[in-house]
Amino acid sequence: MTVSFFMTRIKMNTVKVDFKQFQILVIVAFCLLSSCTLETEYEKIKKRELASGKVYKDLFLGLEFEMARKRFFETCWELNQQGILINGAHELMVRYQPELPSGNPVNMFFYPRFEEEKIYYMPVEFQYQNWFPTNQETTAEKLVADVVELFEGWYGQGFFKVEDKSGAFAMVKIDGNRLIRVYIKSLSAVRVDILDMRIKDIKDVSK
Repeated sequence: MTVSFFMTRIKMNTVKVDFKQFQILVIVAFCLLSSCTLETEYEKIKKRELASGKVYKDLFLGLEFEMARKRFFETCWELNQQGILINGAHELMVRYQPELPSGNPVNMFFYPRFEEEKIYYMPVEFQYQNWFPTNQETTAEKLVADVVELFEGWYGQGFFKVEDKSGAFAMVKIDGNRLIRVYIKSLSAVRVDILDMRIKDIKDVSK
């Protein structure tokens, strides 16, 4: 065998190694591009709305972000005297009974969290009053649709679906600083997060 033969083999092996490295780089780049694409729907809207500088404070029933704790209790007391709100047997201690588009009677429980004595996050839970495991008109899926339709009347159109790999999903709407997330908590309950994203991110209040 000649020296030129060995040199040729070395060059061929080098080309093979370089080609494999090129393939790996292409695969990595594709994966990075794919992962960015998958998260753009939610992240893009979130970044766009926060960057807009628009501020939305309205929650419901005259409650709003940045409302002082004292004013919150005063407002709830006034609404209680009008028969609109009552104490609820729930971790979220205030109960309201709004009219849903479906006409099904519902309990809406809520109680805010405060940062520096001001509201920044409102967790809410909905439960059909006539829920029963075999009643197809009161499933959690039906309740999600009902709540979203109710909220479209309160906050406007623009809810979109966010789904994870397990198939669990949430209906989300973002307006400026205000994020609204509606999702199934259990067979009989739907949870809602309404958050002022100027104060905290949703992952920080969901722990």
